[in-house]
Amino acid sequence: MVSLRPTAPRAHPVVVQSTAPRADSLVRLVTGFAGFGAGSVNLAISSSFLAGGASGPAALLAGVAACLWGAGLLAGTVAFLAKDRLAGNRWARYALAGAAATHMAAIAFPISATSRLSLTQLSALLLTLMIIASLGWLQRHSTPADGTPQPAGVGMRPGRLLLAAFAGAVLVAGITTPGLAASTAGQYAVPHGEHGNLAPGGHHHP
Repeated sequence: MVSLRPTAPRAHPVVVQSTAPRADSLVRLVTGFAGFGAGSVNLAISSSFLAGGASGPAALLAGVAACLWGAGLLAGTVAFLAKDRLAGNRWARYALAGAAATHMAAIAFPISATSRLSLTQLSALLLTLMIIASLGWLQRHSTPADGTPQPAGVGMRPGRLLLAAFAGAVLVAGITTPGLAASTAGQYAVPHGEHGNLAPGGHHHP
């Protein structure tokens, strides 16, 4: 027997789309900016140790270690941005945490070789912490409940991504620039207005 009572329409499941995939591209870019900044600052720290002849084996060792770490950060950042999935295993995060602890110790317990690099060490510390926080965010939002890593999600619209990337680049540059300027390389850098100004009084002679 056919019932004449109206049947309620089937309820369509409500799909809630997470905003995390849209932010993945931005966070990856900011992580890359911070990686390049941290690598550059560590190379500046290395040059500060080695420029004066690295008085003592401890200063020489610190300069070489900073050089290797800075070069490793730059290479790791290139590899990170080139991959379409979350990069960096737990060993990389342990290394980043160790670097952050080293920068913090250099700031808290300065010695004659590191006292002039406090601002540079602070810049390196902030950039390293930014990398750690960004990688943690990507790990939480890129791994589902079953623990299987997922590829990077679809990014924001190009206009929004460009504006957000510009803001991230300005933030990283605002942290990196003072650290580079406080290093030995920054102190001996020629100001932009004086390039080619070889004669006293500001007159350039061929």
